[in-house]
Amino acid sequence: MDSKNLNAQNGQSTVGPMIIIGALFFIFGFVTWLNSLLIPYLRIACELTEVQSYFVTFAFYIAYLVMAPVSTWILDKYGFKKGMSISLGIMAIGALLFIPAAFSRTYIIFLIGLFIMGGGLAILQTASNPYITIIGPVETAAKRISIMGICNKFAGAAAPIILGLFLNLGEADKITKQVDSMSPTEYAAALDQVALQVVNPYIGIVIVLILLSIWISKANLPEVKGDEEETADHHTVAEDKKSIWSFPHVILGFITLFLYVGVEVLAGDTIIAYGVSQGVSLEDAKFFTGLTMGAMVVGYIIGIICIPKYLSQENALKLCAILGIAFTVTIVVTSGMTSLLFVALLGLANSLIWPAIWPLALKGVGKFTSAASGLLVMGIAGGAIIPLLYGQIAHVVGSHQAYWIALPCYLFILYYAIAGHKAGKKNVTH
Repeated sequence: MDSKNLNAQNGQSTVGPMIIIGALFFIFGFVTWLNSLLIPYLRIACELTEVQSYFVTFAFYIAYLVMAPVSTWILDKYGFKKGMSISLGIMAIGALLFIPAAFSRTYIIFLIGLFIMGGGLAILQTASNPYITIIGPVETAAKRISIMGICNKFAGAAAPIILGLFLNLGEADKITKQVDSMSPTEYAAALDQVALQVVNPYIGIVIVLILLSIWISKANLPEVKGDEEETADHHTVAEDKKSIWSFPHVILGFITLFLYVGVEVLAGDTIIAYGVSQGVSLEDAKFFTGLTMGAMVVGYIIGIICIPKYLSQENALKLCAILGIAFTVTIVVTSGMTSLLFVALLGLANSLIWPAIWPLALKGVGKFTSAASGLLVMGIAGGAIIPLLYGQIAHVVGSHQAYWIALPCYLFILYYAIAGHKAGKKNVTH
């Protein structure tokens, strides 16, 4: 069944696939936003500096860059459904590595596990984002991606809280304050106990991933190829192009996505550690990622109601970029809980950026849709680089002032919303 047939049935045929993809977006969110708690947790358990702790996000997101060509090859060779099933199996292997990592308290094994999980997610993302864009009319793609985003962010809000039930964060916090009164042997033994708390939740994650892999392999999912999105007006633009590099709006879309994922991960994954730096206990700070995710869900609901009836995808992107600029400035000129609240509010600013970039960047690429999707997914590597740069800057000027790093990112997103998505698209009517 191709996407034209799916569209022709008044959206009814899209419900089943959307439920399945929604479940996958829930898994993306859950696995991805565990990192926000893993950063301060592994910093204690593995005795890391602030900069070293942000290698959690680096290892996870750099996999998107490294695995993007592999993702395309797997999906071409095995197809959409089998490829997704394989990718869930790969993620289960990554989660399994957390068990020996916890027993040996070896940070590098944690990082390898995170890299493998990120690699599995890269394959899933390469398949699912263009799928949800293509499965219905392109004008309402941002609305469908927003629905997926709610599944993702509910999981993101739940993940650190659920993991927090297994990790005794109060005890971990206390151990770091008692280091001077303990002998090195006692301190090491106490940290061993902290590290082992991660074993049971990750055994659970492995089981869930394997069950999902089996479910997807047996599910009734229509195969959708990228080039099925071609229409007559796409051909007028795409037929004289030789490769994806002939589309400036796609290249600029990749850069925009790189910067956006960087600031999204920054808002979600640094807020717990930033809260601790502002004097909040780790036990209380574990809820802060939930505030960021909650703000994103509010934005998604606004998107579902307003796009495209009251708000075009371009205008949604402009509005989000302007909010991002305003909130970033507020974070660094205020302090304490006010500053923390605006880090959470970055979730609102970020909410409609991802849903709007995909359809704008994929518009008019025709038979190059698959290649464009592969390139855009590589932009997720921004989540590896920007939080790590934040960690480096925080080391020098403190975690508060380091949030200035978000400002140029939002300024570029605003440029893409105003002009960048039109680059080289003179033949495409808006």
